[in-house]
Amino acid sequence: MSGGDERHGGEGASVAVVTVAYRSNDVLPGFLDSIAAASAAEVRCVVVDNRPGEGSLAADLAAQHGADYVALPSNPGYGGAMNAGVAVLPATVRWVLISNPDVVLHSGVIDALVAVGESDPRIAAIGPAVLNPDGSVYPSARRVPSLRTGVGHALFVNLWHDNPWTRRYRQDADEAVTPRDTGWLSGACLLVRRDVFDAIGGFDEGYFMYFEDVDLGYRLGKAGYRNRYEPGVAVTHVGGHTAARDSAVMIRAHHTSARRFITRKYAGWHLWPVRVALSAGLAVRSALLQRRAR
Repeated sequence: MSGGDERHGGEGASVAVVTVAYRSNDVLPGFLDSIAAASAAEVRCVVVDNRPGEGSLAADLAAQHGADYVALPSNPGYGGAMNAGVAVLPATVRWVLISNPDVVLHSGVIDALVAVGESDPRIAAIGPAVLNPDGSVYPSARRVPSLRTGVGHALFVNLWHDNPWTRRYRQDADEAVTPRDTGWLSGACLLVRRDVFDAIGGFDEGYFMYFEDVDLGYRLGKAGYRNRYEPGVAVTHVGGHTAARDSAVMIRAHHTSARRFITRKYAGWHLWPVRVALSAGLAVRSALLQRRAR
């Protein structure tokens, strides 16, 4: 890991923003531009580059926006890059907004999320409403997958979109606009309490892509903390949520991560038949979707 010699703005800031750049030249400027209006207070920003060189403009864009720049020698995935970005923050930072670079923050969103977090020391993660480019609400606050909801959702979502397991897992419909505690929050944009994030070890870097946010929310809940969804404030995910999963590579990565999460959650020796059955089912589903994607 390497970074510039100069530390940028926000030396005494209590809030920071960390984002990960990977082929992000088109969207990163919009994200960085949106930070100023998202908080009335000084905010520190870190841009972690998972693919420096090869035409990446992340270093120049970080410098233009007064952000710290961290270039990683290899690509550790989303969670690993976020951990690297949080690691360079000074001890004064109490809250960290973790966000994709293809997000645009709405005015005041950081201050609103911090206010929710400060209302209860047990709140360790807060997520805004995540809007699609057309203004619709993406179901970004979901239950932790269980055997029933997780398996039902995985098996039927592509065949029967409005099935009861998917509705229960996504907590969409009326719940999409209802403030509430939830199992996990989308890693596309969420605020985390820095000391708690550090205490549980940050993101599990065993997840290269997908499910690192599910795992984070699950571990926060197991540690006795709350994941809070606040749809009264919003961000727009201009990159959308479905395109990346169209390729066979992304489908395979998603199912690999799902298998890792389920097998770790149900790790007891007496649950080995469940793990075997789930792994087999996920492998078959992955193969079918990859064949469809080709």
